[in-house]
This record gives sequence, C-alpha cells and structure tokens, in this order.
Amino acid sequence: MSMKSFFTGALLFLVVNLPFMGQNLIGYHERDIRSYMKQNQKSMIMQGLTFNNTYRYLKYADRSQSQTLFFFLSADSVCRSVRLICDKTLKDKKVAELNSLYKPAGNNRWEEEKNGTKYLVELKDEDWTFNISITTKPAN
Repeated sequence: MSMKSFFTGALLFLVVNLPFMGQNLIGYHERDIRSYMKQNQKSMIMQGLTFNNTYRYLKYADRSQSQTLFFFLSADSVCRSVRLICDKTLKDKKVAELNSLYKPAGNNRWEEEKNGTKYLVELKDEDWTFNISITTKPAN
C-alpha cells in the first residue's frame, strides 16, 4: 500500500467518524474540509471562500438559513478556528449536542482534547442568534 493510499484511508476514517457539531476540523487543510462537508454534511451548502486582509474563511449555510458555519483559515489554508451561527430556536438542541460531545468547562463552555491539543468550545448569545466557537485553548 502506498503512503498516499494510507493517508487517504486514514483521513477518510477520521472524517467519516466526526459528528456534525463535533467537526473540530482545526488543523485540516481547506480541501479536506470541503471533502468532509461534501460527503458528510449534505444539508450544508458552500457559500464560498472569502479572503481579505483580515480573514480567510470557508462559509456554509443550511437550506433554511438557520445555521451558518465558518471555517477560519490561515494564509496557508489550514483551519485555525470554527464558528457556527444559529437561529435561537436551535439553542436547546445544540446545547444538548455540546453536552454529549464535549466535557463541560463552565457556563456555556466545553473542552475537548485530541492528539495532545486542547480546544475550547464556547456558546455566546446574541440578540437574534447564538454562536458556537471552537478554538485552540490558550496555554495556562
């Protein structure tokens, strides 16, 4: 088996086993995120790739426009953070999902550790929406 075949198989195994809100794809390249979304999140439609002097991100939205997902990318197209913006009507469902996927770390905060890296998941309420952000947890 070639290294390329092995890597592709390993990546597909990881991608297929990631749950929706658990799509902590931090560290993944843009092309791998696109592949994951196309295969595993068919209800989310890519809205485009945006880049300017401040941000570079992939944007997805569901058909009902009740969820918008951003993958913020570095200059070399590697995901550095994830943000999901949702309609308030989805909050109870999303909190239950977060509770099932991550370790609670305070009010509207959860933590995840994978491959030796710690991640912070935060839910913040806005006037008409709420957002869930996944970032690398700062070192103490």
